[in-house]
Amino acid sequence: MLNETICREYIKILEEELIPAMGCTEPIALAYAAAKAREVFGRMPERVTAWCSGNIIKNVRCVTIPNSGYMMGIEAGVTLGMTGGDAARNMEVLESVTPDDIETAKKLLQEGFCTVELLDSPVPLHIRLNLYGGGDEVMLEIRHAHTNITRIEKNGKVLYEKDEKGDESGTKADRKLLNLENIKEFADTIELDRIKELMDRQIACNMAIAEEGMTGKYGLGIGKVIREAYADGLGTKMKAYTAAASEARMGGCEMPVIINSGSGNQGIASSVPVIIYARENGLSEEMRYRALVFSNLLTIFQKEFIGKLSAFCGAVSVSCSSGAALTYMAGGTMEQIRMTIENTLADIPGIICDGAKVSCAAKIASSLDAALMSHHLAMRGKAYEAHTGILKEETGKTISTVGYIGKEGMRQTDKEILKVMLER
Repeated sequence: MLNETICREYIKILEEELIPAMGCTEPIALAYAAAKAREVFGRMPERVTAWCSGNIIKNVRCVTIPNSGYMMGIEAGVTLGMTGGDAARNMEVLESVTPDDIETAKKLLQEGFCTVELLDSPVPLHIRLNLYGGGDEVMLEIRHAHTNITRIEKNGKVLYEKDEKGDESGTKADRKLLNLENIKEFADTIELDRIKELMDRQIACNMAIAEEGMTGKYGLGIGKVIREAYADGLGTKMKAYTAAASEARMGGCEMPVIINSGSGNQGIASSVPVIIYARENGLSEEMRYRALVFSNLLTIFQKEFIGKLSAFCGAVSVSCSSGAALTYMAGGTMEQIRMTIENTLADIPGIICDGAKVSCAAKIASSLDAALMSHHLAMRGKAYEAHTGILKEETGKTISTVGYIGKEGMRQTDKEILKVMLER
């Protein structure tokens, strides 16, 4: 039985990571920064410069901003946050935007209100806004996490500065306590009333947007196509609904998603397959909750090594987690859970992140397909041996190795991806 200190920290981790967000989290982070910066400025500025790290630029340029009249881009996210954003709503900052706010934002965009500059920063998630007007200037900076404000200045005076000597993520719970064995024991033993509300919210939000995505109104209608083109079955349904939820979110759907590790797609893919598997197999509510806890925490554990943003596609990590959760629900042993993780990471660690966009849904579907195969192999006692490629003797070491590749090894890849994306 885990001690109470670890249990409390794990619950805090879930509370910090499983939060609602409206739309793709990078343009929403810009809108949040803009809304907060305008509060500090005290009125609408005359102009704003948005300095953005490469990963912010990469993840904003191709997604539709929700509640925006189908606008896209950094300038739109910042300007809409200025005209109608409510910073008090955090990652749902644009929920209260009105049609008048949208029209005002469009007019300002035509007038060149916002300019964008590439911020040469070692921090993948890094935003700095400079607001100007009437002789006043405000600077607001966000680093590492989407709402993690680290510095605010007005007219050269520092109003707020965050000490980053400790945890850089802007979170408070101790993620160093995460490991595979403890995650499973926590999922097995935690009293359900302590996590039920969190899981119920994730189930309600993420399944609602999955149903909306299955209408086929967004992107290519990938979920609907998967259901129609592939043989009917549990795997097809899991892939279809998960991909559909992602596509709706990236396509401008205004419904909120419960995110994981700063990503709506990761929140979707760590929950929707698990929910559908439990539902279609008639599993108990208790098993569904415990499997969701397991999947979510395993995703967070993997992302701790990679970081919020990188050149490594998050669909790989999260599908690995949901695949392991299937093994968990199927009564697999701890060794079979390890096998599922190892098999998945032996298969698809090479998928690159070329920004947030509707085609992320296809990457999620493909990654889930790999995770399903890995699950079936593991349930038959089959797994790739240690030192097959990047696999290590211990599953936790394999996870950290993949994280190192994604965070450090692919830094130059990230730069080259951005360069290719910005070419005309």
